[in-house]
Amino acid sequence: MGEENITEAEAALYDRQIRLWGLDAQKRLRAAKVLLIGIKGLGAEVAKNIVLSGIKSLTILDHTQVDEEDKLSQFLIPREEIGKNRAVSSLERTQLLNPMVNVTADTDDVADKNDDFFKQYDVICATCCPSSILCKINNICSENNIKYFAGDVFGYYGYMFADLGKHEFAEEVPKMNQKQESSQQGEECGDGEPAPKKIKKDEKETVVVKKEEIFSRLQSALDVDWSTTEIKTKIKRTPTAHFITLAIFDFMEKNKRRPQLSTSEEDSKQLLECRKMIIEKNQLDDKYLPENFIEHCFAELSPICAIVGGVLGQEIIKAVSQKDAPHNNFFFYNGVEGTGMVDKIGN
Repeated sequence: MGEENITEAEAALYDRQIRLWGLDAQKRLRAAKVLLIGIKGLGAEVAKNIVLSGIKSLTILDHTQVDEEDKLSQFLIPREEIGKNRAVSSLERTQLLNPMVNVTADTDDVADKNDDFFKQYDVICATCCPSSILCKINNICSENNIKYFAGDVFGYYGYMFADLGKHEFAEEVPKMNQKQESSQQGEECGDGEPAPKKIKKDEKETVVVKKEEIFSRLQSALDVDWSTTEIKTKIKRTPTAHFITLAIFDFMEKNKRRPQLSTSEEDSKQLLECRKMIIEKNQLDDKYLPENFIEHCFAELSPICAIVGGVLGQEIIKAVSQKDAPHNNFFFYNGVEGTGMVDKIGN
């Protein structure tokens, strides 16, 4: 992925963004071809955020049909589109967000796509997928230097994952000036005022520094054995939303679908079995995967989609523009507790 020149019309449209993160960053966004897999509530938020940022193109891939649950959070689909393809139904409103971005719909099942299909994109963001599909696409991206993101929302819970491989970025850091140096040595300024007070009156200066982050694959995070002595020391810092996500991943692999409101009674029983398996496999205390999560994990709630989608869209923009430090590698949100947390899981 390189850079593309910005037209006068684009410069006018993206003026505030260019002022915020610079022309070079906007050029990188202008050159980015993005694949978005799955466009339920979370996918709609991601599509909105990255299309408004000014990417080159967005392909929406989703073979499923619009259902009643979409009314809870999928604002890109008109209400009368029930039963129609979700990607096609989202196309018009997504395009209206920014006519300068090329938006297309693909109605194929992602599981039927061959490896070469994914290689044409600079960024891939997968939502609504079982963990086996997520890991497969992650491996393809890692081997072909494609920026990879994944995410989902289950009721009050949501997560975002990123694998950018070896990622370089620019970050503004405070500039060390003479007055700051003198304050560290306990010296006074010329007017007799203590240096720390004087610094507060001075304008903050920054310098741009190049940095680097190394990411790991999703499979590495899913393979963590939480029963080992070494890992158990980290478990207290790990959000419960991670283990809830593992239980729902297990459900999705076994049932080839997400938990649904229409079958919530039967799905709740299966989710408790998945919970039991996760707890026994990893020798977890019950508090790390509370039984009552089944009361809060159905459908996609609009506020949760907005929060997780905002973080996910922001991370895609940061990764493409190479501005600011990325989240490495998970972001979890727990709407029951009202907490969000960035955590690195896996090697």
